[in-house]
Amino acid sequence: MKNNLKLVLASSSPFRKELLQKIYATFDTASPNIDESSKPDETPLALSKRLAIEKANALTADFPEHLIIGSDQVAMLGDKQLTKPGSFDKSIQQLTLSSGSTITFYTSLCVLNSKTNEAITDTDICNVHMKSLSLEDITNYVKRDKPYGCAAAFKSEGLGITLFEKIEGDDPNALVGLPLIKLTKILNTMGFSVL
Repeated sequence: MKNNLKLVLASSSPFRKELLQKIYATFDTASPNIDESSKPDETPLALSKRLAIEKANALTADFPEHLIIGSDQVAMLGDKQLTKPGSFDKSIQQLTLSSGSTITFYTSLCVLNSKTNEAITDTDICNVHMKSLSLEDITNYVKRDKPYGCAAAFKSEGLGITLFEKIEGDDPNALVGLPLIKLTKILNTMGFSVL
């Protein structure tokens, strides 16, 4: 299969870049700079899909003959959205709130062919069952892993895995922010082979 179009990752996330490099070495990255606010009554699933689509579409002018990969993740603890904590104290607060509970991650993908305007969108849904954590465990974790830029205040690819009771989902990469199994299927459907 011949790959006629180049890949572009519509993200400034070093985590997503690292994930894409696991399956394909050559691609561009660019920050889509969109408003990521939710709309009134928008479900987490709808929000993650809309933002993935908007991220891909935001780069079409700069990359007119490419396959643009947009991805967005929304983490929910019940009806509360868990965002990137940004600080030590907020990380402690989020993990204390999540202790012994289940967090649902909606990680959506949009692959857009900017030449033909064809787009395919899909979502990976993953449930993370958190252990009951002591404040000491939480504090030790946050000091070591510094998960300030991660939704729900943990790095599942790092020490954060020790906070979990179990994971229910199809692709552990989705937790980090890019579902590689679904991405590979979409790329194949669009005539792009990673192998």
